[in-house]
Parts: sequence; C-alpha cells; structure tokens
Amino acid sequence: MAMEARDIESMIKEAIPDARVTIQDLAGDGNHYSATVISESFRGKSRVQQHQLVYQSLKGQMGGVLHALALQTGVPE
Repeated sequence: MAMEARDIESMIKEAIPDARVTIQDLAGDGNHYSATVISESFRGKSRVQQHQLVYQSLKGQMGGVLHALALQTGVPE
C-alpha cells in the first residue's frame, strides 16, 4: 500500500505547524518521495536533529508504508 504525498505533508505539518513542505513523487509509484521542509523550529538544530524531527512526525511509516524519502531541511532565510 502506497502513501499519498498529501498524507506525508499533513503528518509533517501536524507535528511542525510552521513548516513549509514540498513533496515530490520521484518514481510515480507512491513509494519514493523527496521532501523539502523549512521551519523556524529547526533553527539551532543540527541537520541530523532536523531530520529526526521530520521522521518522528511520520509516526513510524518510514520503511513500511513509506519506502523512501529523500529529505532536505532548513530554516527560513
């Protein structure tokens, strides 16, 4: 069962309300996505910590329903 891009975006925004989220389906199969997440809440956090926050927002879906997510994070300029 594949995961919809809007579901990924919704889960991230639920956990990180100020996030600007852009999702792209890389293979057209609903299993391989790219996400860019920009949030003020990432300020002062390492890239690893930022990614951990995003992965936590997905509530264990990574590696299961969501097979692959190429992730870029950052803070607003």
